Amino acid sequence: MSDLFASAGLESGAPRPLADRLRPSVLGEVEGQEHLTGADGALTRLIASDSPGSLIFWGPPGTGKTTVARLLARQTKLAFVQISAIFSGVADLKKVFEQARGRRALGQGTLLFVDEIHRFNRAQQDSFLPVMEDGTVTLIGATTENPSFELNAALLSRARVMTFRALDEAALNRLLERAERVEGKPLPLDDGARAALTRMADGDGRAALTLAEEIWRAAREGEIFDTAGLANAVQRRAPIYDKAQEGHYNLISALHKCVRGSDPDAALYYLARMLEAGEDPLFLARRIVRMAVEDIGLADPQALVVCNAAKDAYDFLGSPEGELAIAQAVLYLATAPKSNAAYTAYKEARRLAREHGSLMPPKVILNAPTKLMKGEGYGAGYAYDHDEPDAFSGQDYWPPALGRQKIYEPVERGFERDIRKRLEFWERLRRERG
Repeated sequence: MSDLFASAGLESGAPRPLADRLRPSVLGEVEGQEHLTGADGALTRLIASDSPGSLIFWGPPGTGKTTVARLLARQTKLAFVQISAIFSGVADLKKVFEQARGRRALGQGTLLFVDEIHRFNRAQQDSFLPVMEDGTVTLIGATTENPSFELNAALLSRARVMTFRALDEAALNRLLERAERVEGKPLPLDDGARAALTRMADGDGRAALTLAEEIWRAAREGEIFDTAGLANAVQRRAPIYDKAQEGHYNLISALHKCVRGSDPDAALYYLARMLEAGEDPLFLARRIVRMAVEDIGLADPQALVVCNAAKDAYDFLGSPEGELAIAQAVLYLATAPKSNAAYTAYKEARRLAREHGSLMPPKVILNAPTKLMKGEGYGAGYAYDHDEPDAFSGQDYWPPALGRQKIYEPVERGFERDIRKRLEFWERLRRERG
């Protein structure tokens, strides 16, 4: 097997990128994935068993998925074959499988690394199943998207998912220190600029090394960049965020949980993250309306009014001015008293309606527009509440076959505290007049 880490241009003398030159040669050199590659890591244990089986590597870009797959092939003495789902089709897969069968006949197994495996459609994913089951290939699929949503259940059932983490600041700094040793010179950055570089890398080791190369190329003799100089020397990477993919759902979930948890600062942060990534403000406006009715409800009836007003303000002002109205609404929700009593009561009412079918309301509250209906007792004995003391008759409005139910339980917070007192007063009157 040829050297797994030789670049395509090495023999011709073409320069190798820093990230390629620093590619780890053993698992212990992989930064930021100690839970997988450390002494007791999941991958370390699999390698020791000499039978790793098929795996799915799930994690952000630049976290070492390809590198670890290559190392795994080397340490298990499997032929390493790499394809990309972006550039490969059914014909390519058939060719790879046929070559793997040939190797197997000669006594060598194949580790097939499929980058961006989630890009294959369902039928293409299914084509891996027979060659995984009969041992023709050991599959390692790499994906930046949640496998639960993007990969076939049948494929997932035959592979173990390994989660790669974005590199933290310490791991990125260790990577930069290795780069300085290889280059034989320090990065021309002051402490503030160095910290800013790790933030720009956004957990991506390859991006950190690419930025480091740009800085070394840009710096003049003896020049040290501060944070502003760094910003001028390199272009800041856009946040890793795809409005149609998992990052979108992760951040809106985080925003919702922060509102529900009454943390206005964190809620505003995640709102800003989404706006900075190019999220549609009207999508956010719709979601905060949902938060108002689900998590605040009647504890603060103005919450829904404020959120609808924020949506209208954005429609009227547009970006960026209208986004301030959405931010104001998020702060209102996060600082409002919380209650999901209306939400849970609605769900319970739907359950009762579903389970008990078409029960007839009591005749006493039904209109009697015809003589026949009057004769059947429709409307007989109805008490007009406005004519009763306290404008409350206490009649039973529930279907007789179901009986009176308790669905709405207001909390002791916000406006619902007053509603609770009112309901308790009416219940007392109902008992007294019953």
